[in-house]
Amino acid sequence: MRTDRHRSLSALTGVRNLGILAHVDAGKTTVTERILYATGTTYKRGEVHNGDTVTDFDSQERDRGITIFAAAVSCTWRDHRINLIDTPGHVDFSAEVDRSLRVLDGAVVVFDGVAGVEPQTESVWRQADRYGVPRIAFVNKLDRAGADLAAAVAAIRERLGVVPLVVQVPIGREDGFTGVVDLVRQRSLVWVDGRETFAEEPVPDDLRHDVDRCRRQLDEAVAELHPAALEEYCASGTVGTPTLVAALRDITRTGAGVVVLCGSAYRNRGVEPLLDAVVDYLPSPLDVPPVRGVADGRPTNGVADGRPTDGGVDGRTDGVVRAADPAAPFAALVFKVTSTASGRLTALRVYSGTVEKGAVVLDTATGRTERISRVLRLRADQHDEVDRAVAGDIVAVIGPKGSRAGSTLCDPGAPLVLEPPATADPVVSVAVEARRGIDTDKLATALSRLVEEDPSLAVRTDPETGQTVLSGMGELHLEVAVEKVRRDHRLAIAVGRPRVAYRETLVRGVSGFTYRHVKQDGGAGQYAHVVLDVAPVADRSGGATTAEATGGGDVGGADLVFASTVVGGRVPAEYARAVAAGCRDALAEGPLGGHPVVGVRVTLTDGATHVKDSSELAFRTAGRLALRAALAASEMVLLEPVVEVTVTAPEDSVGAVLGDVAARRGRVTGSTTRAGTVVVTATVPLAELFGYATRLRSRTQGRGGFTTRPAGYAPAPGVPAR
Repeated sequence: MRTDRHRSLSALTGVRNLGILAHVDAGKTTVTERILYATGTTYKRGEVHNGDTVTDFDSQERDRGITIFAAAVSCTWRDHRINLIDTPGHVDFSAEVDRSLRVLDGAVVVFDGVAGVEPQTESVWRQADRYGVPRIAFVNKLDRAGADLAAAVAAIRERLGVVPLVVQVPIGREDGFTGVVDLVRQRSLVWVDGRETFAEEPVPDDLRHDVDRCRRQLDEAVAELHPAALEEYCASGTVGTPTLVAALRDITRTGAGVVVLCGSAYRNRGVEPLLDAVVDYLPSPLDVPPVRGVADGRPTNGVADGRPTDGGVDGRTDGVVRAADPAAPFAALVFKVTSTASGRLTALRVYSGTVEKGAVVLDTATGRTERISRVLRLRADQHDEVDRAVAGDIVAVIGPKGSRAGSTLCDPGAPLVLEPPATADPVVSVAVEARRGIDTDKLATALSRLVEEDPSLAVRTDPETGQTVLSGMGELHLEVAVEKVRRDHRLAIAVGRPRVAYRETLVRGVSGFTYRHVKQDGGAGQYAHVVLDVAPVADRSGGATTAEATGGGDVGGADLVFASTVVGGRVPAEYARAVAAGCRDALAEGPLGGHPVVGVRVTLTDGATHVKDSSELAFRTAGRLALRAALAASEMVLLEPVVEVTVTAPEDSVGAVLGDVAARRGRVTGSTTRAGTVVVTATVPLAELFGYATRLRSRTQGRGGFTTRPAGYAPAPGVPAR
């Protein structure tokens, strides 16, 4: 048994779970296609423009030419199994990236060799930072006019704040790019059109000086970050290849630096060295910290399997730690749910234990047990059935009926709740309705299934109009969702004009606001007396003995920061907590337009109770009604979502572009010229961007483009504060 367990653990060192991250159109799907071809997984190079790629299999992806849904594939390189997820690059689908990063051990970030660090590249980099995912960088499209590896590396250093460790030097520029010099092993790798792989050659004489200089810079940079490399460098003036490889591996896994490679995926140049770097530098499931969770929904006093733990779900310091051990109790996190012709497909990452066909597992989100009928190895929309999956695997299962993204599936005898991926609130909404009355129920079912598959969508019924409202992360996100319902369910749908999600916040609050809740209707009554100070969160004045922050916070921190300064037991602690709960209830609708309220600091300064009629319910009601009345008496302002827009346009159209941005209430924050085009950065209200793509094309004769990323909320003009 010990030998079998040792063999299973050794096999995990040959597993790499990684994602491909990039800005839209940086070439990550092409990189994925070339990886599949180089590893022998496919026998034909798929092309995005031909609509025959493996991972962009959805009809909408092929029609639009972009990745919309994260797709998982498996391949093998140097006897290592690589589980790879090709993620979307458009900002509207960043939730797909979040769900993927939550279950990955490493990532390859693809950069455009011409554009360098683009807005969404920066966003996905920050997302990877949040999950602590080690990364290597691949500067793509070096065969394009204007491509510059040095400029891209400088942008990585300046905009991402990391130490780039360049391990390759390109051979040739732009259309003359033919290969790379491997600085680590001091060899030249040259690709010739018509050949399937590279030819290894000596370093060209005309590049010897540059190669020696770059290798010396690499040795110095690594020596600054790694003790063993520093010791060898001080002793001999250089770092040997074995030490350098080991140091680069350690630096990558700790995040102290980022290995940078280069190539042209479209022309199949640089892919094999990239795969070697994935195997050499990115971690296996055994190299990452063991997953932490909460047992049965409750902390376990910091002890799990005899070992103390120091982290858990939601940042709690107590919890269970599960190592990546096939012999441990089973635990897996669901990151994607898809309805297919073969059934409801639940994609998950196995963190510990083993799951087999026919196994019964517990879904801790629903409290129900589910039977696993099939276990599938993923290859986008194709699946290979396997008998089992072990710790470290990314697979799909058929059987669970109620599991959603973020659910934990585990051994019923060892319940565990793992931290789910982060979710963001939707910012754009549209009203949808079936064109035929008989299809109303079908539409409700279709929307319910849509939300199950994509938790970043939300469906609600408007209480005033009775309309069904679909909310998402952007205009394109909603377009894709509506089209998916039309195509998959063959429904005719009418869609209203998009609307953005407004917020309300305080400009100036009130102090000493007194509210007395008294209710007598026979029997025990309700009595609660509270005195509140209400102020914006940014106002840090005043002290507090206890505080509680809740919510994600759109302005200056949390939606609500609650504190109690009551002394002498005038309001017991349990009643103070009820007041806080009531205040949270009150933030659902603000006085300006019924929008959620954010950025509020509430301090309970005084109050009174009744010996018989006071209760937690009475104080919760008093807290809700008191804060509503206090907000109505305060000075409030309406907030609207704003985005950072990056517009690329020819130089002769810049004036028209700037004028249009100004007309949309945009504020220009930067402008640069690059390769005959001008890149304008501006902050623009999201509501002003609906239909902007069509307007931009008309003003630039079809030569302009733009990308966006969320930039928070800002006061909406034309709405007087009250």
